[in-house]
Amino acid sequence: MLGASGVVYLSERNIRTSLYAVKVTNGQERTVALMLADKAKVESSPIQAILAPAELKGYIIIEAQTPHIVDELIRGMRHTRERVQGTISPDEVDHYIDNKPVVEGLDEGTLVEVIAGPFKGMQARVVRVEASKEEVTIEILEAAFTLPITVHADYVRELKGVEE
Repeated sequence: MLGASGVVYLSERNIRTSLYAVKVTNGQERTVALMLADKAKVESSPIQAILAPAELKGYIIIEAQTPHIVDELIRGMRHTRERVQGTISPDEVDHYIDNKPVVEGLDEGTLVEVIAGPFKGMQARVVRVEASKEEVTIEILEAAFTLPITVHADYVRELKGVEE
């Protein structure tokens, strides 16, 4: 299963591997990663991990021993374009793997936009942040009266460039 950081680990063995980038259709990174993971399991392919970070548009990263293993895995797969020539340094990938708290950057008084749920598209102000539960309490600015609503931090996005 694809974890929160977008990594699928397929093997636990300590084998010398390299990281390879694969071009995929924009918006299909997660789908391709899951399909490739299933194919690798069925074919017993020696793929170690598949990384599909949300911040990296149009690419996934595959950890394998040799590039021809990656080429064989992506051959004929929908939404895959090609393997990028060369390897990727592990240092370039480390920041995609680090788990960041969802509530990072959300403080009391921050203006946010609700991006999911029944209040989708509305602007709100953060009243309280529950870091342990990854929840925020917000007040909808467009409402006739102030009603505090508690939602998961994934449901809001900080509005950049908006002055209070």
